[in-house]
Amino acid sequence: MGDVRQKLTKIVEHPRFVAVIMGLILLNAVTLGLETSGSITAAYGPALHVIDTLILLAFTLEVAAKLLAYRAGFFRSGWNLFDLTIVLISWAPTSGPLSILRALRILRVTRLLAVSPQLRRVISAVGHSIPGMMSVIGVLCLVFYISAVLATNLFGQHPSPQMQEWFGTIAASAYTLFQVMTLESWSMGIVRPTMELFPWAWIFFVPFIFVTSFAVLNLFIGIIVDAMQSSHAQEEHEEHERATKDVANQLAAMNARFDALERKLDALNGPAERKS
Repeated sequence: MGDVRQKLTKIVEHPRFVAVIMGLILLNAVTLGLETSGSITAAYGPALHVIDTLILLAFTLEVAAKLLAYRAGFFRSGWNLFDLTIVLISWAPTSGPLSILRALRILRVTRLLAVSPQLRRVISAVGHSIPGMMSVIGVLCLVFYISAVLATNLFGQHPSPQMQEWFGTIAASAYTLFQVMTLESWSMGIVRPTMELFPWAWIFFVPFIFVTSFAVLNLFIGIIVDAMQSSHAQEEHEEHERATKDVANQLAAMNARFDALERKLDALNGPAERKS
């Protein structure tokens, strides 16, 4: 049984096997997209259904092979649990009250995140950067609240319908400032009409844009890049440890073989010495 598990582990971790699974995921993404077209479904619906079923069977066999290979270790990996969840959702009935699950089949494409090491590295980096990002988000929320209160007091008191719509309340001001932060029609849509009533309004909006759109965005990027570098360094360290462990195991195996050979030679030399 141990030999079977070792063979299965080598198979599911082999680069060619991983490449085949990635190819099936991409093919499944194409077929699911084609099923959204009424004309294509009418012409090739049965063929697309067969392809979809075969690919789902392949995914199920992959998960089953990993379960047999890793046993309890399968459930210690979040990515394996992610794959298992996606496959179970795919097997759920897609008719009757559960017909909404049919649309969730597209979630199979997200298995690329679990299969591709590069994508896993990005997701891992984003996960590690969340604590730092929460601090930046806290600062951003504070800036938004202060700016929304200022904008409401500065511009929301004007009787203009536009000013009332954009800055009449703190919630309206926060939403308007969010649009300004994203730089979506911020100049002609928000700032210039406001400057027609308050010519000095640029003094408020320009620093706000610099702080929120440029400074905070660069902080987010810096945190994610730092997390990616840390994640990559950790992976290299773990790979180095695995390589060192493999070398140590090979040396131990070689020493054991030498010891066995030495014992055999001693056993053979013993009778020869007694005869002489």
